Amino acid sequence: MKVAILAGGFGTRLAEETEIRPKPMVEIGGRPILWHIMKIYAHYGFNDFVIALGYKGEHIKKYMVDYCSLTHNLTVNMKNGQIERHDCRDLDWTVQLIDTGLKTMTGGRIKRLAPYVGDDTFMLTWGDGVADIQLDQLLAFHRSHGKLATLTAVRPPARYGHLELDGDAIREFSEKPQTREGWINGAYFVLEPGVFDYIENDATQWEKEPLENLAADGQLMAYRHTSFWQCMDTLREKYILENYWNSGDAPWRIWKG
Repeated sequence: MKVAILAGGFGTRLAEETEIRPKPMVEIGGRPILWHIMKIYAHYGFNDFVIALGYKGEHIKKYMVDYCSLTHNLTVNMKNGQIERHDCRDLDWTVQLIDTGLKTMTGGRIKRLAPYVGDDTFMLTWGDGVADIQLDQLLAFHRSHGKLATLTAVRPPARYGHLELDGDAIREFSEKPQTREGWINGAYFVLEPGVFDYIENDATQWEKEPLENLAADGQLMAYRHTSFWQCMDTLREKYILENYWNSGDAPWRIWKG
């Protein structure tokens, strides 16, 4: 099954980092957040990726092309320039890198991936959010209802610490937990090819008419994910993810090694 990842946006709210690289290449624990997302999918056996490129997409291309050289031992023959890569077998991934335009909106990027996704069910997410989501259960839920689209609904992280009060006494304190009310779009979609018919052109935002019309037609279902989810829209959120990773207990690190 193909996994489509949108990685072409400008990332303007993370300008401190994205002036020199696309947001999916911003690092958490020394690895691009894109790598973390792909590791989540690969943990469940989804290793066939199609990445929609746009802003500074050459950085992602270079990272994928040079991955073995950057992360493994090498022997370089300085006389003839031959390079031998040692033990580069840790990632059994196939990655298609597709230029989808600099200013193409999210819906347009998805539609431009149609020839590469084909006529089968596929997964879709953004290149800036991680979760401890059980993708096998997400897929099973999608297949159970027979609709065109499944969206993962999540509880947004609270911006401030949560207090449970009993009069003036604090009975419970939680530092920035997930909120307990309300659901938002956490991405991590499972989609049928029929969704491409809901996307008009490059100017279409996936989060607008396509999802609105899918919902109106009864073709959009919600898979409720109640545990960890965190996007990386701002520098503050990058620091949150870095702190999780540096603690040695990052909730989205569901893989071994």
